Amino acid sequence: MMSSRPDQGSSYTPVQRQAINGHHDDSVQLISYTPNKPTAAERRNGNTGRQSDQGSPEEKERFISANTTPVKLDPGLDSLDYRDRDLSINEKQKPSESPIDRYKMVHIIFLIHGVGILMPWNMFITAKGYFENYKLNTPISEKAVYRSEFMFYLGIVSQVSNAVISCINTFFQFGGQASTRRIAIALFSMVIIFIFTVVMAMVDTSEIPLTFFIITMVSASLLNCCAGVYQNSTFGLAAILPMKYTNAIVLGTNLSGIFTSVINIISIAGSPNPRTSAVYYFIVAIVVLLVAFDCYFLLPLTKFYQYYSGSVKAAAQSHVQQVNMVCGDYVRELIKSIKIYGTVCKKIWLQLFGVWCTFCVSLILFPSIQSNIQMVRQTIPGPNGTQLTTTVLFSEEFEKSGYWVSIFCFLSFNLFAFLGNLTSEFIKWPGPKRVWIPIVLRALILIPVYLLCNYQPMKFQRRFPVYIESDVVFIIAGIVMAFTSGYYSSLTMMYGPKEVEPSMMGRAGMMMAFFLVLGITSGVNLSLVLTRLVTYPVADGDM
Repeated sequence: MMSSRPDQGSSYTPVQRQAINGHHDDSVQLISYTPNKPTAAERRNGNTGRQSDQGSPEEKERFISANTTPVKLDPGLDSLDYRDRDLSINEKQKPSESPIDRYKMVHIIFLIHGVGILMPWNMFITAKGYFENYKLNTPISEKAVYRSEFMFYLGIVSQVSNAVISCINTFFQFGGQASTRRIAIALFSMVIIFIFTVVMAMVDTSEIPLTFFIITMVSASLLNCCAGVYQNSTFGLAAILPMKYTNAIVLGTNLSGIFTSVINIISIAGSPNPRTSAVYYFIVAIVVLLVAFDCYFLLPLTKFYQYYSGSVKAAAQSHVQQVNMVCGDYVRELIKSIKIYGTVCKKIWLQLFGVWCTFCVSLILFPSIQSNIQMVRQTIPGPNGTQLTTTVLFSEEFEKSGYWVSIFCFLSFNLFAFLGNLTSEFIKWPGPKRVWIPIVLRALILIPVYLLCNYQPMKFQRRFPVYIESDVVFIIAGIVMAFTSGYYSSLTMMYGPKEVEPSMMGRAGMMMAFFLVLGITSGVNLSLVLTRLVTYPVADGDM
């Protein structure tokens, strides 16, 4: 084996590197090394160049300075530059192909997140009987306003908190993408608050109903603050994916309502102790939130999500320079972020209005007005010339037991809204520019129909007669309202993020989620205004 060390008198000659694959590489200089053969005297003395192997300092310096660049191996298998030159067009296109969502894993994950997002709201509003007829039905609070208008207070406290925190979470997003860490913190906090709610269900609060009411409102506020962060960030994550994944969240929210409504009906049918029923009822919510918490850690492990997330991050990094930020930088970034949101708003303002109007009308009517529409009664002749009042469609016991509200308010709304969500997967009409037209018509038709039905809230008297004396008309109106709510909410939520560039999809998704919450908050407050326009409070002696 030839020694790699230079002999004395060796010559070094730079050699021009040959072209490789038709290209020259000037980063490497090859040296031709020609060692001198040992003389006859050196061979006789046994000296074959051991000393000359060491080389003189001048020769070492010449050898080292001649090539200071690391040598690359030919034919360049360790270099992506050479391999990329030889790739065919088809091979270059393969990495850009989207991976398959195997077993629809990502779709299921976002569906579960949708269930978890509305779990606090659905659990509290569906447990109307537990709060009004059990916890607050005491001699102290029987005639209290906070008992008769519990649903209004619950809706306002919950949705105002949700809207405020959603606004903060939307506009404090440096980099334009949803913070996944906030999702984990929000889910963990929701589990803790539900555990506290279970404890409160086991505590006797009959002597302190007002204190229990205040604690319930604070719990509902905190829960919906966490739900606002959770919902807003989750829609931001889904916005970078195809449209059906945003719709999966909306599907999950209505599936959550169906789930809680069925659990509530089962608890009524079983007729257990109200306290025991509430304990198991809220424990179910804890289990669902824990499943959603596990899905949070599972999502980043899927190749399908990694592909889309990496694509958006690459696009964002080309526009965003990472620097160490100080206080003034955060203010400038906030101003810059608001300007970008203004640009996004100009592109999707029709979709923002559509999602706001859809949820505003839905929350005006559901649950506060719809849950207070009672069964129609009719007067029939009785024995001895008396007049009897009886129900028309169902028995009196059907309403008193809670089935009327549980089935034709909560279950009906969530079931048909879910069917509306599913329909939007197959039918997308009208398009993003005209979707606002049927949404406005929906508001102009359904709100008067509901108010003309037998709307009779507790401790209130109507200002004008009931004009629609038919349970069937009310049930059909409820189905139409629920179906259109699910259908148009899905369309607008899917259309919005796809109207902007990929780097802005995350912002668009969070803006859509914010206007969704803003619509809910507006609807809850406007329902209270409509109640005062249609009815007025009366004293017990006047009823």
